[in-house]
Amino acid sequence: MNDNTPRRVEHQQTDKGYVPVYTTGIVEQQWDNYTATEHSTWATLFKRQWELLQDRACPEFLEGVQTLGMTPDKIPRFADLNKQLREATDWKLVAVEGLLPELVFFDHLAKRRFPVTWWIRRPDQLDYIAEPDLFHDLLGHVPLLMNPVFADYMQHYGLGGVKASGVGDQALIQLSRLYWYTVEFGLIRSKAGLRIYGSGILSSKGESIYSLDSAAPNRFGFDLERIMRTRYRIDTFQKSYFVIDSFEQLFESTVPDFRPIYAGIKDQPEFPAGDVQDGDNVIQRGSGEGWTSEGDF
Repeated sequence: MNDNTPRRVEHQQTDKGYVPVYTTGIVEQQWDNYTATEHSTWATLFKRQWELLQDRACPEFLEGVQTLGMTPDKIPRFADLNKQLREATDWKLVAVEGLLPELVFFDHLAKRRFPVTWWIRRPDQLDYIAEPDLFHDLLGHVPLLMNPVFADYMQHYGLGGVKASGVGDQALIQLSRLYWYTVEFGLIRSKAGLRIYGSGILSSKGESIYSLDSAAPNRFGFDLERIMRTRYRIDTFQKSYFVIDSFEQLFESTVPDFRPIYAGIKDQPEFPAGDVQDGDNVIQRGSGEGWTSEGDF
């Protein structure tokens, strides 16, 4: 391996459990080096999700996939996608080796750059991988960057992250919950009913079904402060989902300065992921069936 060859950076398993490994550099996609197996893995995952999401994903996502020309034929070239993104919303994809530190990630978003892991999961990881890979990043995240309102939300979120890094660790935790419950695991109302826009759901066969069909999770109306006080799951399907009315509502939530919000909720109690409180805007209260007993994060 020479110095120009990008690495595949994944988590480590230790006697203390999962340990995330971070990287910071931007690399080249080196599309010509993808193997037939890697293209086949993309095809398998894409076909499965595209069929499943036709009546589950929000229309803006489906439109984004088609406009970008994503197909199961082969792993997309970032350079080709960038031409479409630049014209539509002035975003750009940058290839990375794995998880990025928070401030590095925020800085990319603030400058309308979306980091995409260059490598794709192995065939034995089709149904689960601990960290984001190329499939999660490309199919889950990128299509909605073609939507001007959602694209602006992502940039404002990044700008908010840069600001929060100067406020303190608790502010970063609260801001990470906003990303988790919107960008990664958000649901949206549509004329046809609830639909998925969160990338963590869109790229997961199991959670694409569970998030809409299961009676187990709670489904709340969007509430910024409630989200920032709600812990979340990283080891199983979500106990709770938050539902937005529109991407405009999501964007407008990032316009104010969050510092007064951080200060206002600083000493308020946090909520476990599956907790329901008096006054919550509950769309559907879950049964709790199928939840595991591990602690929330």
